[in-house]
Amino acid sequence: MSKKFLPILFLLIGAGLFFTFKTMGRGDGSTDNPKSKNEKILRNVGIVLEQGHYSPKKIDDAFSRQVFKRYIEDLDPDKFIFLQKDIENFKKYETKIDDEIHGSPLESYYFINNLYVSRLDEIIKTYKEILSKPFTFTTDETIVMDGEKRLFPKTESERYDLGRKRLKYLVLTRYSDLVDEREKNIGKDGYVAKADSTLEREARTQVKKQMDRYFANLISHNKPEVMFSEFVNAITNTMDPHTTYMAPVDKRSFNEMLSGTFFGIGAQLKEDDGKIKIATLVNGMPAFKSGQIQVEDEIIKIAQGKGEPVDVTGYSVTDAVKLIRGATKGSEVRLTVRKPDGSIKIVSLLRDKIDLDDTYAKSYIINGPNKIGYIYLPEFYANFDDPQGRRCAVDVAKEIEKLKAENVEGIVMDLRSNGGGSLYDVVDMVGLFIEDGPICQVKGRDEKPMVLNDRDKSVLYTGPLTVMVDELSASASEIFAAAIQDYNRGIVIGSSSTYGKGTVQRNVSLDPEAENVFFKKPPTDGLGDIKLTFRKFYRVNGGATQLKGVTPDIVIPDRLEYIKIREKDNPDALSWDVISKANYTPWNPGYDVNSLVNKINMQLNTDTLFKQIKNGTQFLEKNADRTYSLNFKKYREELKQMRTVAKQLDTLSKLNVNLNVTNIKTDAATIESDKDKAERNKQLLKRVSGDIYINETVKVMNNMIGQAALARAK
Repeated sequence: MSKKFLPILFLLIGAGLFFTFKTMGRGDGSTDNPKSKNEKILRNVGIVLEQGHYSPKKIDDAFSRQVFKRYIEDLDPDKFIFLQKDIENFKKYETKIDDEIHGSPLESYYFINNLYVSRLDEIIKTYKEILSKPFTFTTDETIVMDGEKRLFPKTESERYDLGRKRLKYLVLTRYSDLVDEREKNIGKDGYVAKADSTLEREARTQVKKQMDRYFANLISHNKPEVMFSEFVNAITNTMDPHTTYMAPVDKRSFNEMLSGTFFGIGAQLKEDDGKIKIATLVNGMPAFKSGQIQVEDEIIKIAQGKGEPVDVTGYSVTDAVKLIRGATKGSEVRLTVRKPDGSIKIVSLLRDKIDLDDTYAKSYIINGPNKIGYIYLPEFYANFDDPQGRRCAVDVAKEIEKLKAENVEGIVMDLRSNGGGSLYDVVDMVGLFIEDGPICQVKGRDEKPMVLNDRDKSVLYTGPLTVMVDELSASASEIFAAAIQDYNRGIVIGSSSTYGKGTVQRNVSLDPEAENVFFKKPPTDGLGDIKLTFRKFYRVNGGATQLKGVTPDIVIPDRLEYIKIREKDNPDALSWDVISKANYTPWNPGYDVNSLVNKINMQLNTDTLFKQIKNGTQFLEKNADRTYSLNFKKYREELKQMRTVAKQLDTLSKLNVNLNVTNIKTDAATIESDKDKAERNKQLLKRVSGDIYINETVKVMNNMIGQAALARAK
């Protein structure tokens, strides 16, 4: 990749930061003044955004209004802390934030923040009083939990009533769970059923503990440096979702990895209004391999083996991590999770250390009418620090050689949930399937597009190819799928679109004394870093992968479709655009691919199984943020409906007859010689053989093989 743009960015930002540093003073003690330091950070952030961002929004009154709105939403997303009069009072700063970024005294943050802390104290004083009295679940009350669908309360009494309903809903969900537990155990020897009043009291006690933890964590979180970091991130995230501020110290982690030197389950967590949720799963680790944990699942309880579960609702991410981590490989942790549809599931997992072998490319044979090779690639990995280190393009090439030795008639490349990685390996990997030519284009601000080419004329594999993607296939995965699609080299199969991240980020230090604004680790008492979006990716056909992602040739309804997690679901995401098309020659497979794709899509549109999955996901989407009844009977009816649909989707997602999947012969001996590896292999084979989407891809591949054979026979 050309580095032509970097020196220009160094000069622009470096000069700006130095000027700011000099004009704001250094030897006057201002560096020890928190307000002065915050103003310096804000000014330097503005310089970096204006001079270095790929497509900077103008930092003016309109931008200020967006930041203002975002910061209020970040502080009080559910609109149960601030009053409407507070928002009106804040509006005198609505168009001042841009001035503060440009050097005016910082006032908006302190004014909003001080009132937030004051209002939070008021809320804390009321919840204990509300939870001290029993709730009655026979009245026809309702609540809208989604803050976006409500206005801020006008008065203290209106806010109190909203708080009462919120707490009542939380108690109702716990009470319903306890009723389920009672119904499940009635009739068992020695079980004594508790009265409704006892279960209601226990539910209130549980919610009281949850709220105690939640507000204790909020108070602990409300450190000045942490809250200021969130204010700065309201600014950077308004520029685009991937441009973020990273404070040098005391930065709260929303996505802490359950791995490293500890044994864990392999998940990244996030905190969402006092709830601990799954942000992402680490491929090859216990949570991923279980097949029972998904993105957006809420962790309710954590138990050590057969021990008593600890209710973690309201815990901080850090505290939840401490419970999930363990010192012993193979030790059991049991997670009680609430699915997005409201159903509860207990999942038992055995802790493990991240084994890099699980993140490397693997291949299998799918036996049937035709012999098909299957390559699973969890990420585009590359070890640039070690010349002898593993690279995914090299590994995939080895897997292709092994599959060719097995005389496979087609290859499936599975990039589902692959969040990306090494750009260089994407270029090399596409080159395994095509002759030389452009793979993608990269464009910086005020730069001409740079074309990244495969210069190797050889083609390692020329047979039928399919690429599997989903809504979590991002960045490098999208470049690969787009290139294969644009070259007409294979058929892309998956959900309605990939993630849509087509931007490139680099770290920029805000410290003016940094020798190099990129890659410089600032001192712990410095000003922090900006992870800055400074380039975009484009397909060889000229279209950006940003926002729209890649639309598969064949779209298969997907259970995650209704969860809004793609780039396009973020209102501040950078736009999709088009640049000039690169000069490339499409692949000629020898038959009409478009006719085949149209035929398969028509079949899928009438397929009963996938129509049911589509209807089910649409139902869940429609009911995800509805108005909730606080009447027990009505709540149970609604919950039953959601659980029924979720259970149907679980059933529909399982193959009636599993695929016949085997290891490549040359791999079998190595796998069987290692007990741990053999067990992991057994789990992977089971997952692949029972996957309805792989099964559907195999059907497509069989069609492609048939068409290719007919073309050769002519």
